[in-house]
Amino acid sequence: MTSDLVHVLLGVVSLTLLHTGTEAQMCEVITIIRETQNSYDCNFTAQTIIPMNGLDLVFGFDVAPTGVSFWDGGKEVIDSTHYKFTNDKFFETGLYVAEHFQVTYDGEKPNIISIELAGYEVCDGTLGWTTDAPFTNPCEPTGMGKYDYAQALCESFLFYEAQRSGKLPKDQRVEPWRWDSAMDDGADVGHNLTGGYYDAGDHVKFGFPMAYTATVLAWGLIDFAEGYEAAGQTDYGRAAVKWATDYFLKAHTAEYELYGQVGSGNIDHSFWGRPEDMHMERPAYKIDKEAPGTELACETAAALAAASLVFKKANPDYSAEMLEVAKELYAFGDEYRLEYHKSIPDAADFYRSWSGYGDELLWGALWLYRATGDDTYLTKAQEAWDEFNLAEGALQFSWDDKKAGAYALGSMVDPDNTMYADALKAFLEYLKNDAKYTPGGLIFLDPWGSNRHAGNVAFISLWAAKYGDPADADANREWAEGQIGYILGDFGHSFVVGFGVDPPSHPHHRSSSCPIPPDSCLNNQWGQNQPGPNPHTLYGAVVGGPDSGDGYTDKRMDFQHNEVACDYNAAYTGCLAAIIESK
Repeated sequence: MTSDLVHVLLGVVSLTLLHTGTEAQMCEVITIIRETQNSYDCNFTAQTIIPMNGLDLVFGFDVAPTGVSFWDGGKEVIDSTHYKFTNDKFFETGLYVAEHFQVTYDGEKPNIISIELAGYEVCDGTLGWTTDAPFTNPCEPTGMGKYDYAQALCESFLFYEAQRSGKLPKDQRVEPWRWDSAMDDGADVGHNLTGGYYDAGDHVKFGFPMAYTATVLAWGLIDFAEGYEAAGQTDYGRAAVKWATDYFLKAHTAEYELYGQVGSGNIDHSFWGRPEDMHMERPAYKIDKEAPGTELACETAAALAAASLVFKKANPDYSAEMLEVAKELYAFGDEYRLEYHKSIPDAADFYRSWSGYGDELLWGALWLYRATGDDTYLTKAQEAWDEFNLAEGALQFSWDDKKAGAYALGSMVDPDNTMYADALKAFLEYLKNDAKYTPGGLIFLDPWGSNRHAGNVAFISLWAAKYGDPADADANREWAEGQIGYILGDFGHSFVVGFGVDPPSHPHHRSSSCPIPPDSCLNNQWGQNQPGPNPHTLYGAVVGGPDSGDGYTDKRMDFQHNEVACDYNAAYTGCLAAIIESK
């Protein structure tokens, strides 16, 4: 047992039990919430959720029931008013073990008045109604100008903490409503694949967009480091990157093997609930020599190479480890070429590589050159540029298409090769002069996640304002700040959950839509359809955004416009740091 808050669903009223004592008598606060599922004449049923497998629970009643039936495990009658449930057959759902029981009685209804959990007696307890501990936003206002960019940057990292999978650290700031989850990931293939990020409003770990997210977060930390320092967010930024890169290192299980997805998209999407309560199969999918995936291997290489620069001084051993794996993965992706979704077909309906793998070969090579200084990677970048005609065709910057990012990065690391700077300049001119805009001024590059795409190209423009042609710097910065301003509230309301004026309160996000305890979400309906705001504020998350006419309604099930995703926040986060630098 730990000192974490443990939530147990029992029967009819609520009580708080305080465990104090020595090592033999654990010190712990346990919140017990009892809610009758069905109640009728001399009979009620209830569901109990206990925090983990291996715990026995003893109930003491004030009145002897005529019978207690326990459907999901073993039962031992201690005496007329005490029953012990053992969880040898409990149904394990990540953090929880769910069980169901029925109580029958004649006359007075029995109430539970004592509880013994895992052999430890309650030593100081009080009865009464309890509520979950409220989550207080730790990102305090800083008083910055029209928009508090520093607070928004802080909140963006809260969003990434809310997306974490696996064993959560002690410094997890959204602990009151996010706990350990998916602790068996990888069990089906015999590898520990816990950790990483849940992709969006669902619970699949899609490796390809996760790697892009890590690359872009790292890029912002490297090239807008002063903005992160000024906002006091450098350590949180590093932690956000490391949560992904730790997972990538686990997922790289052999020289030519990388696990690129955990969870089946369609199976996962049919479940509406918290990741702590998942009970579906979560298959792991990989690429290898027989079934390669160039985009996945090279983007993960880019992420690890970029992250190696983030940690070069802060953690040199970790930096060196990531760089060696990055080299190995890039060589794998280059030597064995195939679109990754052909080897992981479950990804094709969600993150198909529409742009092909040429841009990842270029992008990965440039990041490896920046991290190593090895001219071999500049040669690889030139080869990819020529082979795939990458000088043209950039219409966005996204998890799928990295060309615009490569233009920017190439112009820095290979300044004598003007092809990169020329392509970057042409792309920025396209954004300003030829791309479509909503009437309210948001660049509209794609109807899915329109805010995401605006934030992505705003990052490229802000990067160019600092590192590109000085003659264009002011125009590039002003244009980009206008795009971020739209997202933060220039059009009359914020598109960032928990931030600004009239922000979204119904994001398409399973975990934040479900209360604690999650019994009402377990039927797969309440969290989706209840009309009120999500019970937990998903601070910092950028929702999909408006349609081409600025139309937007804060509806939970409008996933095209109101879902959130890790890649939606990646470049936006860097934009905030860049703007802070310029103020």
